[in-house]
Amino acid sequence: MQVCLNGTRGPGDSPAVPMSPGAMAESAARAVAAGACDVHVHPRTPCGSDTLSPRVLAVTLPALRKVVGVPVGVTTGAWAEPDPVRRVERVRAWTVLPDHASVNWHEPGAEELAAALLERGVGVEAGLWSGTDGPARFLRSPLAPRVLRILAEVTDPDPASAGSTARALLADLGTAHGLPVLLHGEDGGAWPVLRLARRLGLGTRIGLEDTLLLPDGSRAESNAQLVAAALSMTV
Repeated sequence: MQVCLNGTRGPGDSPAVPMSPGAMAESAARAVAAGACDVHVHPRTPCGSDTLSPRVLAVTLPALRKVVGVPVGVTTGAWAEPDPVRRVERVRAWTVLPDHASVNWHEPGAEELAAALLERGVGVEAGLWSGTDGPARFLRSPLAPRVLRILAEVTDPDPASAGSTARALLADLGTAHGLPVLLHGEDGGAWPVLRLARRLGLGTRIGLEDTLLLPDGSRAESNAQLVAAALSMTV
Protein backbone atom coordinates (compact mmCIF):
# COMPACT_ATOMS: atom_id res chain seq x y z
CA MET A 1 0.00 0.00 0.00
CA GLN A 2 1.54 3.27 -1.16
CA VAL A 3 0.45 6.55 0.39
CA CYS A 4 0.21 9.57 -1.93
CA LEU A 5 0.57 12.48 0.45
CA ASN A 6 -0.53 15.59 -1.41
CA GLY A 7 -0.52 15.61 -5.24
CA THR A 8 -1.45 18.98 -6.69
CA ARG A 9 -3.98 19.68 -3.94
CA GLY A 10 -3.55 22.45 -1.42
CA PRO A 11 -5.03 23.86 1.78
CA GLY A 12 -8.04 25.11 -0.15
CA ASP A 13 -8.94 21.50 -0.87
CA SER A 14 -8.31 20.28 2.67
CA PRO A 15 -6.37 21.62 5.66
CA ALA A 16 -4.94 18.10 5.99
CA VAL A 17 -2.92 18.37 2.75
CA PRO A 18 0.77 18.63 3.76
CA MET A 19 2.66 21.43 2.03
CA SER A 20 5.96 22.00 3.85
CA PRO A 21 8.73 19.40 4.25
CA GLY A 22 7.95 19.17 7.96
CA ALA A 23 4.24 18.63 7.37
CA MET A 24 4.97 16.04 4.68
CA ALA A 25 7.31 14.20 7.04
CA GLU A 26 4.74 14.17 9.84
CA SER A 27 2.00 12.99 7.51
CA ALA A 28 4.24 10.30 6.03
CA ALA A 29 5.27 9.03 9.46
CA ARG A 30 1.66 8.64 10.57
CA ALA A 31 0.66 6.98 7.29
CA VAL A 32 3.50 4.48 7.55
CA ALA A 33 2.54 3.77 11.16
CA ALA A 34 -0.98 3.06 9.85
CA GLY A 35 0.40 0.49 7.41
CA ALA A 36 1.71 2.24 4.27
CA CYS A 37 4.91 0.68 2.95
CA ASP A 38 5.83 3.26 0.30
CA VAL A 39 5.49 7.05 0.00
CA HIS A 40 4.74 9.19 -3.06
CA VAL A 41 5.09 12.94 -2.59
CA HIS A 42 5.00 16.15 -4.61
CA PRO A 43 7.75 18.46 -3.31
CA ARG A 44 6.61 22.08 -3.12
CA THR A 45 8.19 25.49 -3.51
CA PRO A 46 7.73 27.93 -0.60
CA CYS A 47 4.76 29.38 -2.49
CA GLY A 48 3.16 25.95 -2.80
CA SER A 49 3.83 24.95 -6.43
CA ASP A 50 4.95 21.46 -7.48
CA THR A 51 8.62 21.50 -8.38
CA LEU A 52 11.54 19.35 -9.50
CA SER A 53 14.01 21.83 -8.02
CA PRO A 54 17.19 20.17 -6.70
CA ARG A 55 17.18 22.57 -3.75
CA VAL A 56 13.64 21.64 -2.76
CA LEU A 57 14.25 17.90 -3.08
CA ALA A 58 17.43 18.29 -1.01
CA VAL A 59 15.29 19.56 1.86
CA THR A 60 12.14 17.49 1.37
CA LEU A 61 13.61 14.00 0.95
CA PRO A 62 15.88 14.07 4.05
CA ALA A 63 12.96 15.36 6.13
CA LEU A 64 10.89 12.33 5.15
CA ARG A 65 13.75 9.87 5.51
CA LYS A 66 14.37 11.00 9.07
CA VAL A 67 10.99 9.64 10.10
CA VAL A 68 10.21 6.75 7.72
CA GLY A 69 12.22 3.71 6.71
CA VAL A 70 10.26 2.92 3.54
CA PRO A 71 10.95 3.95 -0.08
CA VAL A 72 10.12 7.55 -0.93
CA GLY A 73 9.26 8.62 -4.47
CA VAL A 74 8.42 11.88 -6.20
CA THR A 75 6.45 13.11 -9.17
CA THR A 76 8.05 14.28 -12.42
CA GLY A 77 4.73 15.47 -13.90
CA ALA A 78 4.88 17.97 -16.73
CA TRP A 79 2.92 20.46 -14.62
CA ALA A 80 5.96 20.71 -12.30
CA GLU A 81 8.24 21.57 -15.26
CA PRO A 82 6.52 21.95 -18.65
CA ASP A 83 9.70 22.04 -20.77
CA PRO A 84 10.80 18.41 -21.47
CA VAL A 85 14.46 19.42 -21.89
CA ARG A 86 14.46 21.41 -18.68
CA ARG A 87 12.78 18.51 -16.89
CA VAL A 88 15.68 16.20 -17.75
CA GLU A 89 18.18 18.88 -16.74
CA ARG A 90 16.50 19.18 -13.36
CA VAL A 91 16.71 15.42 -12.77
CA ARG A 92 20.39 15.38 -13.71
CA ALA A 93 21.02 18.21 -11.23
CA TRP A 94 19.41 16.47 -8.24
CA THR A 95 21.87 16.22 -5.35
CA VAL A 96 19.58 14.08 -3.20
CA LEU A 97 17.89 11.23 -5.04
CA PRO A 98 14.46 9.72 -4.39
CA ASP A 99 14.11 5.95 -4.35
CA HIS A 100 11.77 6.17 -7.33
CA ALA A 101 9.98 8.71 -9.48
CA SER A 102 6.80 8.48 -11.54
CA VAL A 103 7.06 9.20 -15.27
CA ASN A 104 3.82 9.80 -17.15
CA TRP A 105 4.39 8.02 -20.44
CA HIS A 106 1.87 10.09 -22.37
CA GLU A 107 3.75 13.31 -21.65
CA PRO A 108 6.31 14.75 -24.10
CA GLY A 109 9.86 13.66 -23.31
CA ALA A 110 8.87 10.67 -21.18
CA GLU A 111 11.47 8.35 -22.76
CA GLU A 112 14.33 10.80 -22.24
CA LEU A 113 13.20 11.52 -18.68
CA ALA A 114 12.96 7.83 -17.78
CA ALA A 115 16.40 7.21 -19.27
CA ALA A 116 17.89 10.04 -17.20
CA LEU A 117 16.35 8.63 -14.01
CA LEU A 118 17.59 5.12 -14.75
CA GLU A 119 21.08 6.45 -15.48
CA ARG A 120 21.09 8.00 -12.01
CA GLY A 121 19.90 4.78 -10.34
CA VAL A 122 16.41 6.08 -9.56
CA GLY A 123 13.60 3.56 -9.95
CA VAL A 124 10.93 4.49 -12.49
CA GLU A 125 7.22 4.09 -11.93
CA ALA A 126 5.70 4.10 -15.42
CA GLY A 127 2.58 6.24 -15.10
CA LEU A 128 0.13 4.80 -17.61
CA TRP A 129 -3.10 6.79 -17.58
CA SER A 130 -6.42 5.55 -18.85
CA GLY A 131 -7.73 7.54 -21.81
CA THR A 132 -4.23 8.35 -23.15
CA ASP A 133 -1.76 6.79 -25.57
CA GLY A 134 0.62 6.18 -22.66
CA PRO A 135 0.05 2.41 -22.45
CA ALA A 136 0.66 1.89 -26.19
CA ARG A 137 3.79 4.07 -26.12
CA PHE A 138 5.10 2.23 -23.07
CA LEU A 139 4.61 -1.22 -24.59
CA ARG A 140 6.74 -0.13 -27.57
CA SER A 141 9.46 1.39 -25.38
CA PRO A 142 12.87 -0.31 -25.11
CA LEU A 143 12.98 1.00 -21.54
CA ALA A 144 9.81 -0.82 -20.49
CA PRO A 145 11.51 -3.95 -19.09
CA ARG A 146 13.77 -1.77 -16.92
CA VAL A 147 11.15 0.12 -14.91
CA LEU A 148 10.41 -0.60 -11.27
CA ARG A 149 6.68 -1.04 -11.77
CA ILE A 150 3.67 0.14 -13.71
CA LEU A 151 1.60 2.84 -12.07
CA ALA A 152 -1.78 2.18 -13.72
CA GLU A 153 -3.77 5.37 -13.20
CA VAL A 154 -7.52 5.28 -13.73
CA THR A 155 -8.58 8.85 -14.46
CA ASP A 156 -12.29 8.02 -14.63
CA PRO A 157 -13.80 9.72 -11.54
CA ASP A 158 -17.21 8.05 -11.89
CA PRO A 159 -17.64 5.37 -9.18
CA ALA A 160 -20.07 3.50 -11.42
CA SER A 161 -17.65 3.08 -14.32
CA ALA A 162 -14.15 3.40 -12.82
CA GLY A 163 -13.89 -0.34 -12.23
CA SER A 164 -14.66 -1.11 -15.88
CA THR A 165 -12.19 1.53 -16.99
CA ALA A 166 -9.56 -0.07 -14.76
CA ARG A 167 -10.18 -3.53 -16.22
CA ALA A 168 -9.90 -2.11 -19.74
CA LEU A 169 -6.59 -0.45 -18.85
CA LEU A 170 -5.23 -3.69 -17.41
CA ALA A 171 -6.34 -5.55 -20.53
CA ASP A 172 -4.46 -3.03 -22.69
CA LEU A 173 -1.31 -3.66 -20.67
CA GLY A 174 -1.46 -7.43 -21.05
CA THR A 175 1.51 -9.10 -19.37
CA ALA A 176 3.59 -5.89 -19.71
CA HIS A 177 6.95 -7.62 -19.39
CA GLY A 178 5.90 -9.29 -16.14
CA LEU A 179 6.30 -6.05 -14.21
CA PRO A 180 4.53 -5.37 -10.90
CA VAL A 181 1.41 -3.23 -11.25
CA LEU A 182 0.18 -0.60 -8.82
CA LEU A 183 -3.44 0.17 -9.74
CA HIS A 184 -5.24 3.22 -8.40
CA GLY A 185 -8.06 5.63 -9.14
CA GLU A 186 -8.88 9.19 -8.25
CA ASP A 187 -11.73 11.16 -6.71
CA GLY A 188 -14.99 9.19 -7.10
CA GLY A 189 -13.11 6.29 -8.66
CA ALA A 190 -10.50 5.97 -5.93
CA TRP A 191 -12.27 3.51 -3.66
CA PRO A 192 -13.84 1.29 -6.37
CA VAL A 193 -10.46 0.93 -8.08
CA LEU A 194 -8.68 0.28 -4.78
CA ARG A 195 -11.16 -2.52 -4.02
CA LEU A 196 -10.55 -4.01 -7.45
CA ALA A 197 -6.77 -3.81 -7.03
CA ARG A 198 -6.93 -5.63 -3.71
CA ARG A 199 -9.31 -8.22 -5.13
CA LEU A 200 -6.88 -8.87 -7.99
CA GLY A 201 -3.88 -9.00 -5.66
CA LEU A 202 -2.26 -5.91 -7.19
CA GLY A 203 -0.42 -3.12 -5.49
CA THR A 204 -2.45 0.01 -4.87
CA ARG A 205 -2.31 3.37 -3.16
CA ILE A 206 -4.43 5.87 -1.30
CA GLY A 207 -3.96 9.34 0.08
CA LEU A 208 -5.07 12.92 -0.21
CA GLU A 209 -3.70 13.14 -3.74
CA ASP A 210 -6.28 10.59 -4.90
CA THR A 211 -9.26 11.35 -2.69
CA LEU A 212 -10.36 13.64 0.11
CA LEU A 213 -13.10 11.27 1.24
CA LEU A 214 -13.32 8.09 3.28
CA PRO A 215 -15.31 5.13 1.91
CA ASP A 216 -18.44 6.31 3.73
CA GLY A 217 -18.24 9.71 2.02
CA SER A 218 -17.06 11.66 5.05
CA ARG A 219 -14.04 13.96 4.85
CA ALA A 220 -10.68 12.41 5.62
CA GLU A 221 -8.77 14.09 8.41
CA SER A 222 -5.36 12.71 7.39
CA ASN A 223 -3.46 10.44 5.07
CA ALA A 224 -3.10 7.97 7.92
CA GLN A 225 -6.88 7.75 8.24
CA LEU A 226 -7.19 6.95 4.53
CA VAL A 227 -4.48 4.26 4.76
CA ALA A 228 -6.13 2.68 7.78
CA ALA A 229 -9.50 2.66 6.01
CA ALA A 230 -7.98 1.08 2.91
CA LEU A 231 -6.26 -1.68 4.83
CA SER A 232 -9.36 -2.49 6.88
CA MET A 233 -11.65 -2.57 3.86
CA THR A 234 -13.42 -5.83 3.09
CA VAL A 235 -12.97 -6.67 -0.58
